[in-house]
Amino acid sequence: MLATILHKPGDIRCEEIADPKILQPTDAIIKLSASCICGSDLWPYRGLQPVDRPMHMGHEYCGVVVEIGAEVRTVRPGQFVVGSFCISDNTCPHCRFGFQSSCVQREFMSGAQAPYARVPLADGTLVATAEVPSADLVPDLLAVSDVLGTGWYAADAAEVREGSTVVVVGDGAVGLMGVLAAKEMGAERIVAMSRHESRQKLAREFGATDIVAERGEEGVARVKDLTGGVGADSVLECVGTMESFDQALACSRPGGTIGYVGVPHGVNFDGQRLFFGQKRMLGGPAPVRRFLPDLMDRVLKGKIKPGKVFDLQLPLAEVADGYCAMDERRAIKVLLRV
Repeated sequence: MLATILHKPGDIRCEEIADPKILQPTDAIIKLSASCICGSDLWPYRGLQPVDRPMHMGHEYCGVVVEIGAEVRTVRPGQFVVGSFCISDNTCPHCRFGFQSSCVQREFMSGAQAPYARVPLADGTLVATAEVPSADLVPDLLAVSDVLGTGWYAADAAEVREGSTVVVVGDGAVGLMGVLAAKEMGAERIVAMSRHESRQKLAREFGATDIVAERGEEGVARVKDLTGGVGADSVLECVGTMESFDQALACSRPGGTIGYVGVPHGVNFDGQRLFFGQKRMLGGPAPVRRFLPDLMDRVLKGKIKPGKVFDLQLPLAEVADGYCAMDERRAIKVLLRV
């Protein structure tokens, strides 16, 4: 089959590899209904994460089960499933505590930018729908696998509540999903920090009440002006740079909460600033499995349309063009037709 392989920074190829096979009795093989490119895929693509050997790319997935291992009990061939980018058994103490992304058997999904994928720990990772959904719902369900689940976790970790004021730092796909999540959780005011007109428009569509294009001290001043000098109750950090963390910390009110889901690169903290700033912080890899049943249900009932975040669709064979488009910010998120 054709699959996406990153050979070195900037060198992404769609090339023939062997079809995946059952390796463990807890595995499942799925035929993907669609795949996509994640913002975090750009870190190794840009050379900001080491690439010491060819990497099989892709960790967002949904599709139909075609084969299962001998010990798989909760899914069966023919079922449509969505899985988390974090593989988990969903039974260990961390999973039962709601943090499946810290499962004692955790793996990170890979190789999903392809027509077929092997999913380890299928019972704990995959959630099936009652019936195979219509094709128009596939982008929405694909988004649940990571980008919506991660944006949702950012809002959950930031303790977004009914009537709260929220600032979202980052206007990529995760940040936009954070806006959607904050709206669904009942936030009264949602400030999206964005400089790009197309992303501002989508943020408004997902529920943003205000747009702040400024950054640094000017951006903080604008947020403080919007909040009567107080700052935000909840801040969603959806980038992972020192600049974005500085923005998040400065926009949060004393006693406010920051949910951080951007993979950190070059981030360090000043203990004195944290101590006297009195900010709560929770984040890390999103425990998407915790949210999958609820988010899938919202999609299937037509309550949310997270698939709108895909603003470019390409065939898998043109995946290199998709990476280039996202790297150059000509696309928010690329859906790959497999």
